[in-house]
Amino acid sequence: MSTNNHSTQTSLLSKAGIPPQLLWGYAGIMIFMMGDGIEQGWLSPYLVSRGMTVQQSASLFTAYGVTIAISAWFSGVLAEGYGIKRTMLAGLLLYIAGTIGFVGYGMPELHYPVMLLTYALRGFGYPLFAYSFLVWIAYGSPQQQLGRAVGWFWFVFTGGLNVLGAYYSSWAIQRFGHLNTLWTSLFWASLGAFFALVLNKGQTRKQGAASSKTQELIKGLTIVGEEPKVLLGGIVRVINTTAQFAFPVFLPMYMARHGFDTTQWLQIWGTIFTANIVFNLIFGFVGDRLGWRNTIMWFGGIGCALSTLLFYYAPQLSNGSYWMVMAAGVLWGACLAGYVPLSALVPSLVKKDKGAAMAILNLGAGLPVFVGPAIVGLCIGSMGDAGVIWILAVLYAISALLTRFITLPNNAKTVTHTIIQPIDIEE
Repeated sequence: MSTNNHSTQTSLLSKAGIPPQLLWGYAGIMIFMMGDGIEQGWLSPYLVSRGMTVQQSASLFTAYGVTIAISAWFSGVLAEGYGIKRTMLAGLLLYIAGTIGFVGYGMPELHYPVMLLTYALRGFGYPLFAYSFLVWIAYGSPQQQLGRAVGWFWFVFTGGLNVLGAYYSSWAIQRFGHLNTLWTSLFWASLGAFFALVLNKGQTRKQGAASSKTQELIKGLTIVGEEPKVLLGGIVRVINTTAQFAFPVFLPMYMARHGFDTTQWLQIWGTIFTANIVFNLIFGFVGDRLGWRNTIMWFGGIGCALSTLLFYYAPQLSNGSYWMVMAAGVLWGACLAGYVPLSALVPSLVKKDKGAAMAILNLGAGLPVFVGPAIVGLCIGSMGDAGVIWILAVLYAISALLTRFITLPNNAKTVTHTIIQPIDIEE
Protein backbone atom coordinates (compact mmCIF):
# COMPACT_ATOMS: atom_id res chain seq x y z
CA MET A 1 0.00 0.00 0.00
CA SER A 2 2.78 2.39 0.95
CA THR A 3 4.55 1.52 -2.29
CA ASN A 4 1.45 2.47 -4.26
CA ASN A 5 1.13 5.75 -2.35
CA HIS A 6 4.78 6.53 -3.04
CA SER A 7 4.31 5.76 -6.73
CA THR A 8 1.23 7.99 -6.87
CA GLN A 9 3.08 10.82 -5.14
CA THR A 10 6.02 10.45 -7.52
CA SER A 11 3.69 10.47 -10.52
CA LEU A 12 1.92 13.63 -9.32
CA LEU A 13 5.21 15.42 -8.73
CA SER A 14 6.47 14.45 -12.17
CA LYS A 15 3.30 15.68 -13.84
CA ALA A 16 3.62 18.96 -11.98
CA GLY A 17 7.18 19.30 -13.27
CA ILE A 18 9.03 18.70 -9.98
CA PRO A 19 11.77 16.03 -10.14
CA PRO A 20 10.60 13.79 -7.25
CA GLN A 21 14.16 13.05 -6.10
CA LEU A 22 14.79 16.78 -5.57
CA LEU A 23 11.67 17.62 -3.55
CA TRP A 24 13.50 18.21 -0.26
CA GLY A 25 16.00 20.37 -2.10
CA TYR A 26 13.23 22.65 -3.34
CA ALA A 27 11.94 22.96 0.24
CA GLY A 28 15.43 23.75 1.50
CA ILE A 29 15.93 26.51 -1.07
CA MET A 30 12.69 28.21 0.02
CA ILE A 31 13.63 28.14 3.72
CA PHE A 32 17.22 29.28 3.10
CA MET A 33 16.09 32.17 0.91
CA MET A 34 13.55 33.21 3.51
CA GLY A 35 16.44 33.73 5.91
CA ASP A 36 18.42 35.60 3.27
CA GLY A 37 15.49 37.86 2.37
CA ILE A 38 14.56 39.00 5.88
CA GLU A 39 16.06 42.47 5.51
CA GLN A 40 15.54 43.18 1.81
CA GLY A 41 12.37 45.25 2.10
CA TRP A 42 13.34 47.43 5.08
CA LEU A 43 17.13 47.66 5.52
CA SER A 44 17.61 50.75 3.34
CA PRO A 45 14.93 52.94 5.00
CA TYR A 46 16.07 51.68 8.43
CA LEU A 47 19.66 52.73 7.77
CA VAL A 48 18.54 56.09 6.38
CA SER A 49 16.40 56.64 9.49
CA ARG A 50 19.52 56.08 11.61
CA GLY A 51 21.48 58.77 9.78
CA MET A 52 22.95 57.21 6.63
CA THR A 53 22.29 58.77 3.22
CA VAL A 54 20.45 57.08 0.36
CA GLN A 55 23.74 57.08 -1.57
CA GLN A 56 25.54 55.29 1.32
CA SER A 57 22.76 52.73 1.48
CA ALA A 58 22.95 52.25 -2.29
CA SER A 59 26.73 51.78 -2.02
CA LEU A 60 26.24 49.11 0.65
CA PHE A 61 23.82 47.21 -1.57
CA THR A 62 26.15 47.71 -4.54
CA ALA A 63 29.08 46.12 -2.68
CA TYR A 64 26.76 43.28 -1.71
CA GLY A 65 25.72 42.92 -5.32
CA VAL A 66 29.30 42.78 -6.61
CA THR A 67 30.07 39.69 -4.52
CA ILE A 68 26.71 38.14 -5.42
CA ALA A 69 27.53 38.57 -9.12
CA ILE A 70 30.97 36.98 -8.69
CA SER A 71 29.52 34.15 -6.62
CA ALA A 72 26.67 33.61 -9.07
CA TRP A 73 29.10 33.09 -11.94
CA PHE A 74 31.28 30.73 -9.91
CA SER A 75 28.28 28.73 -8.73
CA GLY A 76 27.74 27.09 -12.10
CA VAL A 77 31.35 26.19 -12.83
CA LEU A 78 32.15 25.21 -9.22
CA ALA A 79 29.08 22.99 -9.05
CA GLU A 80 30.16 21.39 -12.32
CA GLY A 81 33.81 20.92 -11.37
CA TYR A 82 33.86 20.48 -7.58
CA GLY A 83 30.47 19.01 -6.82
CA ILE A 84 27.05 20.53 -6.22
CA LYS A 85 26.77 19.67 -2.53
CA ARG A 86 30.25 20.93 -1.73
CA THR A 87 29.51 24.22 -3.46
CA MET A 88 26.20 24.60 -1.61
CA LEU A 89 27.91 23.92 1.73
CA ALA A 90 30.55 26.56 0.98
CA GLY A 91 27.74 29.04 0.31
CA LEU A 92 26.16 28.30 3.68
CA LEU A 93 29.44 28.83 5.58
CA LEU A 94 30.16 32.14 3.83
CA TYR A 95 26.62 33.31 4.53
CA ILE A 96 26.96 32.49 8.24
CA ALA A 97 30.34 34.22 8.53
CA GLY A 98 29.12 37.36 6.74
CA THR A 99 25.93 37.57 8.80
CA ILE A 100 27.78 37.29 12.11
CA GLY A 101 30.17 40.06 11.09
CA PHE A 102 27.48 42.34 9.67
CA VAL A 103 24.92 42.03 12.46
CA GLY A 104 27.34 41.56 15.35
CA TYR A 105 30.04 44.12 14.52
CA GLY A 106 28.81 46.46 11.78
CA MET A 107 25.14 47.23 12.47
CA PRO A 108 25.09 48.13 16.20
CA GLU A 109 27.20 51.30 15.82
CA LEU A 110 26.79 51.70 12.03
CA HIS A 111 30.51 51.09 11.49
CA TYR A 112 30.37 51.67 7.74
CA PRO A 113 33.67 50.05 6.62
CA VAL A 114 32.84 46.91 8.63
CA MET A 115 29.32 46.91 7.21
CA LEU A 116 30.65 47.13 3.64
CA LEU A 117 33.14 44.30 4.17
CA THR A 118 30.87 41.88 6.01
CA TYR A 119 27.73 42.51 3.94
CA ALA A 120 29.85 41.88 0.84
CA LEU A 121 31.12 38.64 2.41
CA ARG A 122 27.52 37.64 3.11
CA GLY A 123 26.78 38.19 -0.57
CA PHE A 124 28.96 35.24 -1.55
CA GLY A 125 26.59 32.91 0.27
CA TYR A 126 23.21 32.51 -1.36
CA PRO A 127 24.30 32.24 -5.03
CA LEU A 128 26.65 29.36 -4.24
CA PHE A 129 23.86 27.69 -2.31
CA ALA A 130 20.81 28.36 -4.49
CA TYR A 131 22.19 28.63 -8.03
CA SER A 132 24.21 25.44 -7.63
CA PHE A 133 20.90 23.71 -7.00
CA LEU A 134 19.67 25.18 -10.29
CA VAL A 135 22.53 23.33 -12.03
CA TRP A 136 21.35 20.19 -10.21
CA ILE A 137 17.89 20.74 -11.70
CA ALA A 138 19.30 21.29 -15.21
CA TYR A 139 20.97 17.88 -15.11
CA GLY A 140 18.28 16.05 -13.15
CA SER A 141 15.14 17.00 -15.09
CA PRO A 142 13.75 15.49 -18.30
CA GLN A 143 14.23 18.11 -21.01
CA GLN A 144 10.54 18.24 -21.90
CA GLN A 145 9.78 19.20 -18.27
CA LEU A 146 12.69 21.58 -17.77
CA GLY A 147 10.59 24.74 -18.14
CA ARG A 148 8.31 23.59 -15.33
CA ALA A 149 11.21 22.36 -13.17
CA VAL A 150 12.96 25.75 -13.28
CA GLY A 151 9.57 27.43 -12.79
CA TRP A 152 9.28 25.56 -9.50
CA PHE A 153 12.83 26.63 -8.61
CA TRP A 154 11.97 30.29 -9.07
CA PHE A 155 8.72 29.67 -7.19
CA VAL A 156 10.57 28.52 -4.06
CA PHE A 157 13.48 30.93 -4.54
CA THR A 158 11.27 34.01 -4.84
CA GLY A 159 8.74 32.66 -2.36
CA GLY A 160 11.45 32.52 0.28
CA LEU A 161 13.37 35.67 -0.64
CA ASN A 162 10.55 38.11 -1.31
CA VAL A 163 7.35 36.64 0.15
CA LEU A 164 8.12 34.69 3.32
CA GLY A 165 11.06 36.99 4.07
CA ALA A 166 8.89 40.11 3.76
CA TYR A 167 5.90 38.78 5.71
CA TYR A 168 8.06 37.21 8.41
CA SER A 169 10.11 40.38 8.91
CA SER A 170 6.96 42.58 9.09
CA TRP A 171 5.91 40.34 12.02
CA ALA A 172 9.34 39.80 13.60
CA ILE A 173 10.50 43.44 13.63
CA GLN A 174 7.60 44.42 15.89
CA ARG A 175 8.38 41.60 18.33
CA PHE A 176 12.16 41.18 18.23
CA GLY A 177 13.45 44.49 16.87
CA HIS A 178 15.53 45.04 13.74
CA LEU A 179 18.85 43.55 14.87
CA ASN A 180 17.37 40.46 16.52
CA THR A 181 15.28 39.84 13.41
CA LEU A 182 18.51 39.80 11.41
CA TRP A 183 20.02 37.29 13.84
CA THR A 184 17.14 34.87 13.21
CA SER A 185 18.23 34.64 9.57
CA LEU A 186 21.00 32.25 10.72
CA PHE A 187 18.41 29.78 11.99
CA TRP A 188 16.37 29.81 8.79
CA ALA A 189 19.42 29.51 6.53
CA SER A 190 20.76 26.56 8.54
CA LEU A 191 17.38 24.84 8.54
CA GLY A 192 17.12 25.24 4.77
CA ALA A 193 20.58 23.77 4.33
CA PHE A 194 19.59 20.77 6.45
CA PHE A 195 16.64 20.11 4.15
CA ALA A 196 18.63 20.55 0.93
CA LEU A 197 21.87 18.80 1.87
CA VAL A 198 20.85 16.17 4.42
CA LEU A 199 17.22 15.22 3.78
CA ASN A 200 17.45 15.66 0.01
CA LYS A 201 18.62 12.37 -1.50
CA GLY A 202 18.71 13.31 -5.17
CA GLN A 203 21.82 12.18 -7.01
CA THR A 204 24.22 14.70 -8.51
CA ARG A 205 26.83 14.54 -11.24
CA LYS A 206 30.20 13.18 -10.25
CA GLN A 207 32.80 15.93 -9.91
CA GLY A 208 35.57 16.11 -12.47
CA ALA A 209 39.29 15.62 -12.13
CA ALA A 210 41.56 18.54 -11.23
CA SER A 211 42.33 19.31 -14.87
CA SER A 212 38.66 19.23 -15.82
CA LYS A 213 37.86 21.59 -12.94
CA THR A 214 40.20 24.16 -14.42
CA GLN A 215 38.65 23.60 -17.82
CA GLU A 216 35.17 24.19 -16.36
CA LEU A 217 36.28 27.52 -14.90
CA ILE A 218 37.67 28.54 -18.29
CA LYS A 219 34.57 27.21 -20.06
CA GLY A 220 32.45 29.55 -17.95
CA LEU A 221 34.07 32.40 -19.91
CA THR A 222 34.69 30.88 -23.33
CA ILE A 223 31.14 29.57 -23.73
CA VAL A 224 29.96 33.05 -24.78
CA GLY A 225 32.41 33.01 -27.71
CA GLU A 226 31.33 29.55 -28.80
CA GLU A 227 27.63 30.38 -28.51
CA PRO A 228 26.96 34.17 -28.50
CA LYS A 229 23.27 33.57 -27.82
CA VAL A 230 24.26 32.47 -24.31
CA LEU A 231 25.69 35.96 -23.78
CA LEU A 232 22.44 37.53 -24.97
CA GLY A 233 20.58 35.32 -22.53
CA GLY A 234 22.85 36.51 -19.74
CA ILE A 235 22.20 40.17 -20.60
CA VAL A 236 18.45 39.61 -20.64
CA ARG A 237 18.75 37.88 -17.26
CA VAL A 238 20.52 40.95 -15.85
CA ILE A 239 17.69 43.22 -16.97
CA ASN A 240 15.07 40.78 -15.65
CA THR A 241 15.55 41.59 -11.95
CA THR A 242 17.48 44.89 -12.00
CA ALA A 243 14.31 46.74 -10.94
CA GLN A 244 13.65 44.16 -8.23
CA PHE A 245 16.88 45.17 -6.50
CA ALA A 246 16.67 48.87 -7.36
CA PHE A 247 13.16 49.35 -5.96
CA PRO A 248 13.93 48.59 -2.26
CA VAL A 249 16.71 51.23 -2.23
CA PHE A 250 14.43 54.20 -2.97
CA LEU A 251 10.77 53.19 -3.39
CA PRO A 252 10.02 52.79 0.36
CA MET A 253 10.92 56.47 0.87
CA TYR A 254 8.95 57.47 -2.25
CA MET A 255 5.93 55.51 -1.02
CA ALA A 256 6.29 57.11 2.45
CA ARG A 257 5.88 60.53 0.83
CA HIS A 258 2.52 59.29 -0.47
CA GLY A 259 1.34 58.03 2.93
CA PHE A 260 2.61 54.43 3.09
CA ASP A 261 4.41 53.30 6.26
CA THR A 262 7.01 50.50 6.48
CA THR A 263 4.48 47.81 7.38
CA GLN A 264 2.23 48.72 4.44
CA TRP A 265 5.21 48.73 2.09
CA LEU A 266 6.34 45.30 3.28
CA GLN A 267 2.80 43.97 2.80
CA ILE A 268 2.71 45.37 -0.75
CA TRP A 269 6.18 43.97 -1.48
CA GLY A 270 5.25 40.57 -0.09
CA THR A 271 1.98 40.46 -2.05
CA ILE A 272 3.80 41.44 -5.26
CA PHE A 273 5.97 38.39 -4.97
CA THR A 274 3.15 36.15 -3.85
CA ALA A 275 1.68 36.89 -7.28
CA ASN A 276 5.13 36.48 -8.80
CA ILE A 277 5.69 32.95 -7.48
CA VAL A 278 2.25 31.87 -8.70
CA PHE A 279 3.04 33.22 -12.16
CA ASN A 280 6.50 31.61 -12.04
CA LEU A 281 4.62 28.32 -12.25
CA ILE A 282 2.10 29.57 -14.77
CA PHE A 283 4.77 30.88 -17.13
CA GLY A 284 6.73 27.64 -16.75
CA PHE A 285 3.73 25.87 -18.31
CA VAL A 286 3.01 28.71 -20.75
CA GLY A 287 6.62 28.70 -21.95
CA ASP A 288 6.57 24.95 -22.58
CA ARG A 289 3.45 25.40 -24.73
CA LEU A 290 3.62 28.81 -26.42
CA GLY A 291 7.39 28.92 -26.74
CA TRP A 292 10.12 30.04 -24.34
CA ARG A 293 11.26 33.00 -26.43
CA ASN A 294 7.75 34.35 -27.09
CA THR A 295 6.91 34.19 -23.39
CA ILE A 296 10.05 36.09 -22.40
CA MET A 297 9.59 38.80 -25.05
CA TRP A 298 5.94 39.65 -24.60
CA PHE A 299 5.03 38.79 -21.03
CA GLY A 300 8.48 39.53 -19.58
CA GLY A 301 10.02 42.40 -21.54
CA ILE A 302 7.03 44.37 -22.78
CA GLY A 303 4.87 43.52 -19.78
CA CYS A 304 7.49 44.68 -17.27
CA ALA A 305 8.24 47.88 -19.19
CA LEU A 306 4.61 48.98 -18.96
CA SER A 307 3.87 47.73 -15.45
CA THR A 308 7.04 49.34 -14.02
CA LEU A 309 5.74 52.75 -15.05
CA LEU A 310 2.25 51.97 -13.78
CA PHE A 311 3.59 50.85 -10.38
CA TYR A 312 5.53 54.09 -9.93
CA TYR A 313 2.77 56.45 -11.04
CA ALA A 314 -0.08 54.60 -9.27
CA PRO A 315 0.25 56.57 -5.97
CA GLN A 316 0.04 59.85 -7.90
CA LEU A 317 -2.82 58.78 -10.17
CA SER A 318 -4.90 57.35 -7.31
CA ASN A 319 -4.15 59.91 -4.56
CA GLY A 320 -2.28 57.31 -2.53
CA SER A 321 -4.81 54.47 -2.86
CA TYR A 322 -3.38 51.39 -1.15
CA TRP A 323 -5.29 48.98 -3.35
CA MET A 324 -4.43 50.76 -6.59
CA VAL A 325 -0.74 50.62 -5.74
CA MET A 326 -1.12 46.99 -4.69
CA ALA A 327 -2.82 46.08 -7.99
CA ALA A 328 -0.16 47.83 -10.06
CA GLY A 329 2.58 46.11 -8.08
CA VAL A 330 0.96 42.70 -8.48
CA LEU A 331 0.80 43.23 -12.25
CA TRP A 332 4.52 44.04 -12.30
CA GLY A 333 5.29 40.97 -10.19
CA ALA A 334 3.27 38.77 -12.55
CA CYS A 335 5.07 40.12 -15.62
CA LEU A 336 8.43 39.64 -13.89
CA ALA A 337 7.70 35.91 -13.98
CA GLY A 338 7.53 36.05 -17.78
CA TYR A 339 11.32 35.67 -17.80
CA VAL A 340 11.17 32.23 -16.13
CA PRO A 341 11.68 30.27 -19.41
CA LEU A 342 15.18 31.81 -19.71
CA SER A 343 16.41 29.10 -17.34
CA ALA A 344 15.21 26.51 -19.84
CA LEU A 345 16.12 28.41 -23.02
CA VAL A 346 19.76 29.23 -22.27
CA PRO A 347 21.05 25.75 -21.28
CA SER A 348 19.15 24.31 -24.26
CA LEU A 349 21.29 26.41 -26.62
CA VAL A 350 24.19 24.01 -26.01
CA LYS A 351 24.31 20.22 -26.20
CA LYS A 352 26.99 19.92 -23.52
CA ASP A 353 28.68 22.25 -21.03
CA LYS A 354 25.31 23.13 -19.52
CA GLY A 355 27.07 24.08 -16.29
CA ALA A 356 29.02 26.72 -18.21
CA ALA A 357 25.85 28.04 -19.85
CA MET A 358 24.16 28.12 -16.46
CA ALA A 359 27.21 29.99 -15.09
CA ILE A 360 26.49 32.85 -17.50
CA LEU A 361 22.81 32.76 -16.60
CA ASN A 362 23.65 32.69 -12.89
CA LEU A 363 26.01 35.64 -13.39
CA GLY A 364 23.10 37.42 -15.03
CA ALA A 365 20.98 36.59 -11.99
CA GLY A 366 23.62 37.94 -9.62
CA LEU A 367 24.53 41.16 -11.40
CA PRO A 368 21.15 42.88 -10.80
CA VAL A 369 21.88 42.94 -7.07
CA PHE A 370 24.81 45.19 -8.02
CA VAL A 371 23.36 46.95 -11.09
CA GLY A 372 20.02 47.92 -9.50
CA PRO A 373 21.42 49.81 -6.49
CA ALA A 374 24.21 51.25 -8.68
CA ILE A 375 21.65 52.81 -11.06
CA VAL A 376 19.90 54.35 -8.07
CA GLY A 377 23.11 55.64 -6.52
CA LEU A 378 24.36 57.16 -9.79
CA CYS A 379 21.12 58.64 -11.12
CA ILE A 380 18.76 59.51 -8.30
CA GLY A 381 20.65 62.67 -7.35
CA SER A 382 20.50 64.17 -10.84
CA MET A 383 17.39 62.55 -12.34
CA GLY A 384 15.21 61.90 -9.31
CA ASP A 385 12.89 58.95 -8.65
CA ALA A 386 11.08 59.34 -11.97
CA GLY A 387 14.32 59.28 -13.96
CA VAL A 388 15.37 56.01 -12.35
CA ILE A 389 11.98 54.47 -13.12
CA TRP A 390 12.16 55.42 -16.81
CA ILE A 391 15.67 53.96 -17.08
CA LEU A 392 14.37 50.65 -15.69
CA ALA A 393 11.37 50.65 -18.06
CA VAL A 394 13.57 51.28 -21.10
CA LEU A 395 15.88 48.44 -20.06
CA TYR A 396 12.92 46.06 -20.03
CA ALA A 397 12.01 47.12 -23.58
CA ILE A 398 15.61 46.50 -24.66
CA SER A 399 15.47 42.99 -23.16
CA ALA A 400 12.44 42.18 -25.32
CA LEU A 401 14.38 43.25 -28.41
CA LEU A 402 17.43 41.17 -27.46
CA THR A 403 15.32 38.07 -26.78
CA ARG A 404 14.14 38.11 -30.40
CA PHE A 405 17.65 36.98 -31.39
CA ILE A 406 17.92 34.08 -28.89
CA THR A 407 16.68 31.31 -31.16
CA LEU A 408 16.90 27.55 -30.71
CA PRO A 409 18.08 25.30 -33.57
CA ASN A 410 15.54 25.25 -36.41
CA ASN A 411 13.80 28.17 -34.67
CA ALA A 412 12.02 25.70 -32.38
CA LYS A 413 9.77 27.07 -29.64
CA THR A 414 11.09 24.55 -27.07
CA VAL A 415 13.28 21.45 -26.99
CA THR A 416 11.23 18.29 -26.67
CA HIS A 417 13.87 15.61 -26.83
CA THR A 418 16.11 14.56 -23.97
CA ILE A 419 19.68 15.84 -24.20
CA ILE A 420 20.56 15.77 -20.50
CA GLN A 421 23.68 13.81 -19.63
CA PRO A 422 23.40 10.78 -17.35
CA ILE A 423 23.52 11.52 -13.63
CA ASP A 424 26.10 9.88 -11.40
CA ILE A 425 26.39 9.89 -7.62
CA GLU A 426 28.67 12.64 -6.35
CA GLU A 427 31.80 11.42 -4.65
